Parts: sequence; C-alpha cells; structure tokens
Amino acid sequence: MKNNNNSGAQRPQASSISPQNQQRSSWSLILGAAFLMATSAVGPGFLTQTTVFTQTLGASFAFVILVSIILDIGAQLNIWRVIVVSKKRAQDIANELLPGLGAAIAGAVALGGLAFNIGNLGGAGLGVNVLFPAVTPIAGAAMSAVIAITLFLLKDAGRMMDRFAIFMGGALIAMTLYVMFSTEPPLGEALYRAVWPEKLNILAIVTLVGGTVGGYITFAGAHRLIDAGVVGQKAIPEVNRGSISAISLASVVRVILFLAALGVLSKGAIFDSANPPASMFQHAAGNLGYKLFGLVLWAAAITSVIGAAYTSVSFLKTLHPFIERNSRGFIIGFIVTSCLIFCFIGKPVYLLIIAGALNGFILPVTLGIILLAARKTAIVGEAYQHPLWLSAFGWLITVVMAGMSVYTIFIMIFG
Repeated sequence: MKNNNNSGAQRPQASSISPQNQQRSSWSLILGAAFLMATSAVGPGFLTQTTVFTQTLGASFAFVILVSIILDIGAQLNIWRVIVVSKKRAQDIANELLPGLGAAIAGAVALGGLAFNIGNLGGAGLGVNVLFPAVTPIAGAAMSAVIAITLFLLKDAGRMMDRFAIFMGGALIAMTLYVMFSTEPPLGEALYRAVWPEKLNILAIVTLVGGTVGGYITFAGAHRLIDAGVVGQKAIPEVNRGSISAISLASVVRVILFLAALGVLSKGAIFDSANPPASMFQHAAGNLGYKLFGLVLWAAAITSVIGAAYTSVSFLKTLHPFIERNSRGFIIGFIVTSCLIFCFIGKPVYLLIIAGALNGFILPVTLGIILLAARKTAIVGEAYQHPLWLSAFGWLITVVMAGMSVYTIFIMIFG
C-alpha cells in the first residue's frame, strides 16, 4: 500500500515538466553540442591556417572559405542526423556495416586526433613564446603538456580552464573585430573574389574542411548528443538547427579573422612566418595586442589539447576493454606522445597546416560510411528515411573531398 502511494506521488512530479521546458532543455543540449564542435574547431590550427592562407591567396581566400562552409554544412548535417537517429556512436555504426570496420575508423580518427594534438601543442608553444620570448616553442610545448595533464587530473581546474577559454575566445573575437574595423579591409574585393577567385588552392580547401569537420571534431558534438540522450527522429529538427549553428559560429569567426588579416595585409604588412597570427595582431594592435594574442593562442591550444586527447581515446575504447579500463592513463599517454613527436619535429606552423589536411583526408572515409549506414534499416530503423537530397549532397562532398585529397597528396609528393 505504501509503495502504491509513493508511485502515485511520483507521477505528478514527472508530469510537472512541461513540453516547453523539455524542448528548452533539449535545445540547450543541442546548443551545448554545437558549442563543443565550434570551440573544438576554433583552435590554434584554425587561427594559423586562416592567417597563412590569407597571406598566400589574398582576397581569393574568400572563395575557399565559402566552399568550405558549404562542404562543412553538408558533411555535418549527414553525420549528426544518422548518429542521432541510429542512437549509436560512429565506430558502432561502422561495425554494424562490416565487422572490424569500427576499429579501423576508431584508429583513423585517433590518428587524426594525434595530428591535431601535435599541432595544438605546437600552438601552445607559440603562445608561450609570444608571452615569454626567452622560452622556445618546443620548451613552451613541453611546459604546456605538463599543465594540460595537471588540468586533466584536477577536474575543478579543468572546468575553470574551460571558462577561462570561453572568456579568452570572447577576447579573441573582440580583438579581431577591432583589427578588422581599424584596418578597413577591402570588403568589395573580398565579396567579388568569393565567387570569382583570382587564385585557387586545393590544399587550403582540404585543410579548412578537415580543420572544421574532419577527424574527431564533428563526432565530438554528435557523440555528446548520444551521451545526453538527445536521440531518435523526434530530435531531427533540433539537430539540423544545432549542426548548422555550430558551422555558422565557427564560420563567422573564420570570416572575421580573414577580413582582419586581409585588412592588415592591405596596409603593406608582412607576417612573420614563425607565428603569422600573432604577427598580424602585432602589426594592428602593437605590442599589447601581440602579448594578449599570445595568451589567447595558449588558452585555445591548451583546451584543445585536452579535448582532442579525451575524444580520440573515447574512440579507442571500443578496440579493447583494457583501453576502457585505463582510459585516463591512455589520455595522459596520448598527450605525452603528441608532445614528444612535436619536440622531435618542431615546425609548429607547418604542423598546424598538415593536421587540418590529414583530417581532411579522413573525412571522405568517415562520411562515406555514415551515408551507407543511412540506407540500412537495421541501423537507422524502418521508420526513418534519410532525405535523398541530403544523401546526394553527402556523396558529392565525399567524392569531391576524396578527389581533392588525392590531388593534394600527389602535389605534396611530386610537387
């Protein structure tokens, strides 16, 4: 009798959550996933790639940005929808298509994450070098790796670092807007070259797409939705809005940064090849802007180091129970390995460009698998029909990215 009364008392409590509040809660989770994806994309590689390619291509880089945004949206819409509808992680979807394929995908994504992390530590080293010129980028990267591991082990410190990174991200956008407006970039030329480029660089497109939705980045947001229980067909409208919002947020920052760099270049400045984005801010905002950017670059890099290591190892967990049981040790090992490789290779700017390109090569493989899964009722369910136009768009992106990746590899090998 007591149990019945208790269960009856619980029902009104559950029903007191209105549909509006449930929808608001679901949307906040979608927004959180979108923000996670966008902040994963806007790291030191993002800053360096945008500045370097603006210096190389000038106003024609606007075309590369426009093409990459279109490809980003198509890739992310397909990936997020299929993962949310199937209620499965990417590696589990791959395993259902072909046993063992999930392990290959997990390995590829982890490899891409390793490339990102090497570049992220390079970015952290550059940030430390800006703040303290006596410290070399390699020494700065090693120090940053120790700090990243400490932050990972201390959960409260990690949360504080996330808030600090958000604050620094806001500072970056404010600084970039200041540079953009103060240098008066040639907006008309940029708009014209967005549809009629004077120069074209395939590597730039592959790098930008890879740096925004390649490798682990797009899966970070989609897997967060799975963890939060935002799954099934009912979530599709919000998933659509969330995935587009994530790309839009990252793209707005990209456009602002591009216009700021273009404005500085239009005044006759030449960026320092050792640290192009920091050099841009120094030309526009003096030594104070230069130092502040060093702090922003370091903050973006250190949080990206932790995020890339955590997400990459989350893919590897499916390979063996030992990895899952010792995931914390593998994350620390992932950071240490990234640091050792960077210390051996050096060349942080070059590594930040290559990391985006490598993840651009991985994208057509992972996207192709998701598109095949979208037509398997055993994976997405009999009630779900993946839109034909979205599949066609996805396959076009897969073919285009595969072709451009092969071309890029050919050029890199044979010149």
